[in-house]
Amino acid sequence: MGVLTYTDEQTSPVAPARIFKASILDSHILMPKLLPDGIKSIELIKGDGGAGSIKQINFAGGFAKHQIDEVDEKTFTYKYTLIEGNGISDKIEKVSYDIKFEGSTDGGSISKMTTTIYTHGDFEIKEEELKAGKEKVLGLYKVVEAYLLKNPDAYV
Repeated sequence: MGVLTYTDEQTSPVAPARIFKASILDSHILMPKLLPDGIKSIELIKGDGGAGSIKQINFAGGFAKHQIDEVDEKTFTYKYTLIEGNGISDKIEKVSYDIKFEGSTDGGSISKMTTTIYTHGDFEIKEEELKAGKEKVLGLYKVVEAYLLKNPDAYV
């Protein structure tokens, strides 16, 4: 098994509590509303949304199942593992994400995401595939950020 880990950091003018609640805690409500052509629904298929729960994201072209490993509303930390569906293949066993939102000096936030990809055998992921995956995730956060900036009373 191969393991590839990388960390990305993004800044936002939105406070950590707001972006955490909107993009993590209420993603099942907000994401299908903001991205109706791409995300059809997000369902909790096991558990109550805490550690051990399974969340299924239904896309226009498939689905993904996430196992929630940790949710901490005090530290704005969310850890989950992609265990089935889009992104999992005979070459990729699972993908784990560790996301943390921290306050910045300007009242906004810094989001840090560590991604760990577990591959079968000695399969290596190409740099352009990594870049495409990073851009998709960043795109989701930018959509939420834009919504929160446009709606300053949402998720306060």
